[in-house]
Amino acid sequence: MANLGALIAQAVVHHYGRDEFLRRLSHPFWFQSFGAVMGMDWHSSGITTSVLGALKRGLRPMSAELGLHVCGGRGAQSRRTPGELIEVGNRCGVDGLALSNISRLVAKIDSAAVQDGFDLYLHGFIVSNEGRWVVVQQGMNQDLRQARRYHWLSEGLESFLNSPHQAIEGLSQGKIINIADSQAEMSRRKQLELLSCLGPDRIAREVRLLSAVVVARPDDIDQPMLPHLVMPAHHEVRDTDVNMKRLHANLKAAADCGPADYQDLLLVPGVGPRTVQALAMVAEVVHGAPCRFSDPARFSLAHGGKDRHPFPVPLKVYDETIRVLKSAVTKAKLARGEELGALRRLDMQARSIEKHATGPTFKEIVAGEFQASPHLGGRSIFGWERENSKYPVSGRD
Repeated sequence: MANLGALIAQAVVHHYGRDEFLRRLSHPFWFQSFGAVMGMDWHSSGITTSVLGALKRGLRPMSAELGLHVCGGRGAQSRRTPGELIEVGNRCGVDGLALSNISRLVAKIDSAAVQDGFDLYLHGFIVSNEGRWVVVQQGMNQDLRQARRYHWLSEGLESFLNSPHQAIEGLSQGKIINIADSQAEMSRRKQLELLSCLGPDRIAREVRLLSAVVVARPDDIDQPMLPHLVMPAHHEVRDTDVNMKRLHANLKAAADCGPADYQDLLLVPGVGPRTVQALAMVAEVVHGAPCRFSDPARFSLAHGGKDRHPFPVPLKVYDETIRVLKSAVTKAKLARGEELGALRRLDMQARSIEKHATGPTFKEIVAGEFQASPHLGGRSIFGWERENSKYPVSGRD
């Protein structure tokens, strides 16, 4: 995941620049698809930890060259974020102290100003050489065993207390206290006035007196709509989770490019048709517009999932994907962009045939992957796949 994640990041930066990569990370649908194409559980809370961890590990050796720095992480790593940002500032000539203060403020807002029942345990801060940044945080509700992810982006951010989030991912849990909302400006002002006039002890007494009073809140107040990704409770990938038209277009575009043309198109010997199918989805992660990621489960069909959903990770395909993408990125740095260009054309081909593409059913695709899994180095958290291994069947089949 560290290798593939770093290569996809380099490809995005090569084509669209550092700012665009930060924008991608701030979009919950792209973030989920990014993790799925790397073989992580397509719907679990662990995708956030894994993506940020993979990027931190994969981009660290090339941070000076790429101009992107991944700080923070889970648990104790999150608390080291301010110090890491000061180090980045010293190396790159940006205000590391200001970045460290932003890190603390963003964490405090999502843990204290936004009271939604989710306790923060992960804080990732990705910053560019220019000082622009994206923050991805995640909280957990232990009682519900559910996670909520918060995305922030420096671009266009005018105030940390005026509906500052770029996106929030998670199931609605009813009304929450959100002092960082734009509609809470008067509330924030009155809180400061109360504190200066009455003091904390008097406020505590007043709160006790008012604790039984229910204040009605009008339901017709317009709320700004953020990108809002809600993942299903079921663990397996179902056909209803996948846009089959787009999946068939990915598969058809891959088929139309080979196998005779693989060497001429990708200039990497030994690349088979299954790898080109995976590359078609990787290419979409690099080039796709936000609307293309409404079904992040589809990208799990590139390299499977570590939990055998939708099928075990085919390590031979995964390694070939990394090899092709590494070759393409390396040559692009030398102004030889024919291979990265070929991947871009693969994505364009998929979009052009999407309306008319047809193919096997979702169940048939998954069954075929399980059948081929032992020959493709299939592996999951349960070990290596063997011949005639049974594959998971959902209650819908």
